[in-house]
Amino acid sequence: MIVSYDHGDRVEEYSTDDLATIESAEVERVTGLDWDDVETALKSQKPAVMSAIIWVFRKRQTAGLRFADFSLPQWKRRLKARLEYHEILDLLEGVRDNPAFGEDAIEDAARNCRVLAHNPDDVDRALTEMVAPKAPASTSPAAASNTSPAPRDASETSSTSTGP
Repeated sequence: MIVSYDHGDRVEEYSTDDLATIESAEVERVTGLDWDDVETALKSQKPAVMSAIIWVFRKRQTAGLRFADFSLPQWKRRLKARLEYHEILDLLEGVRDNPAFGEDAIEDAARNCRVLAHNPDDVDRALTEMVAPKAPASTSPAAASNTSPAPRDASETSSTSTGP
C-alpha cells in the first residue's frame, strides 16, 4: 500500500513494502493490530493506521518522535492509502481463480481497484498481464543449473518518499 499525506504544495508518499521488520512491528504495537489487520485497516482508510505508517517513516529522520505526540491535521482531506500494482494483480487473480465468483466479478473488482489504486493505470496493466500468455520456462542445461535468483537492483528497494 502507498500511504500519502498531501501538504498542499507537496505530497508525502510511503510504501508499506519499504518498511523494515522493526518498523512494521512498531506499527503493530501502536495500533494494537496484527499486520494482516493493519493491511485491512489501510484498505478501509483508518486514520490511526495511516498515521502510524507515516509516523514510522518520519521517525527515520526525527529520532525520538513519539506516536502519542504525532498528529496530521486535516487528515480527512489529506491522508489516503492506495493499492500498489502487485496488490491489484493479486486481488484480480484471486477473483479470477475463485469459482464462487460470476462472470462480471473481474469487471466489478477492476472498477473497485481503479478507485483504490495509487495509479489507476495499474489496473489495466494487471488485467493485460493476467491474459498474456506466460513465457515457458527454459529447459536448457545451462538454465537448469542456474537455480539462484538474480540479485535485485538497488533502485527497486528505494523508498517512494517525496518529502519528509
